[in-house]
Amino acid sequence: METAEYTQEELAAQPVAYWTGVAYEEIIGFIRRRQAELGFTQPQYWILRHLSKHDISPDGHGMTVPELVDAMRSYLRPEDRVADEAGTLLERGWVTRDDAGRLWITERGDTARAGLKTHAPAWRDLIHEGVDDADYATALRVLRRMIRNVGGDPA
Repeated sequence: METAEYTQEELAAQPVAYWTGVAYEEIIGFIRRRQAELGFTQPQYWILRHLSKHDISPDGHGMTVPELVDAMRSYLRPEDRVADEAGTLLERGWVTRDDAGRLWITERGDTARAGLKTHAPAWRDLIHEGVDDADYATALRVLRRMIRNVGGDPA
């Protein structure tokens, strides 16, 4: 696919909000398509990660759907339905639910989570192809600065 080439002056005049929005939608779309090819969704992976003893808590821990939604609120998309995704994980036997409504990852779920996680480096490599680490770091520093400039917290 041919892409337009812009001069430095033309690029400097481009609206950052437009380009960050396009980048977000394209990259999230890419990741979610890859995950769908493997039979899972991004929210399902996030649920497993939050319940996992390996990625979040040394002993694992149960969480209710509202607690999961709260924990993921900064990156959930409007179309993400955590309760429905949790239901799918229950059907697969990747999580269980106790009498208090807390979800717990199962051994099968943790094995699935670990397997799903192995794909992330290859996807990152595709996303970063042709972008060296120095340029990537510069882009993030610039975005973080712009976030601070408008009163946000780049965390």
